[in-house]
Amino acid sequence: MHNSTESVVVLSSVQLSSTGTYRCEVSGEAPFFETVTDHQKMTVVALPEEGPKISGGRPRYQVGDTVRVNCTSGKSKPAAQLNWMINGEPADPKFLKGPETVTLGREGLESSILGLEFVVRHKHFKRGNMKLKCLATIATLYLVSNEESVEGERPQKASVLESRGTAAPSGSRADRVQAASSQGSFFLNASLSALCYVLLYMSSR
Repeated sequence: MHNSTESVVVLSSVQLSSTGTYRCEVSGEAPFFETVTDHQKMTVVALPEEGPKISGGRPRYQVGDTVRVNCTSGKSKPAAQLNWMINGEPADPKFLKGPETVTLGREGLESSILGLEFVVRHKHFKRGNMKLKCLATIATLYLVSNEESVEGERPQKASVLESRGTAAPSGSRADRVQAASSQGSFFLNASLSALCYVLLYMSSR
């Protein structure tokens, strides 16, 4: 308190145990010695050393799947307040599970856990993605968020080999060309055979 003045009290190296009600008293001079007092509660806050963590999620979801995820805040005093957002919008309160507050260690630091559970609908996907964000706050002193982006299942495309292996319909142009080619070969072979027979006959005479 060495930096304190008549109107300002400076506390240094405060601990969580420094939380409490502080009173200021001002006394007037003689001859009346009037006294005025006022008090105010001071809360010492221990902020989290790490941001909120999201657990239980999957990299991909499809319509009809159930999302079950948890958000856990870092250790602090008091515990952080958690909120869920889906694609930038506050999650429906009926999707929330909790919150639950857990006390950790001898220092009495606390961690909050808030669950989110809902069935995936088409509206939850924006351009094929769904963004889940957890926001942790402590009064106006602390505001940190964590966001995960998950993909929607995409329909599988037909196999290229399968489409290439499709047979041409009966009576197609390919069949007609092949048939015409076969007939041309037959007539050519027949003509050559007749010519050879004539030549052999003339030679024998």
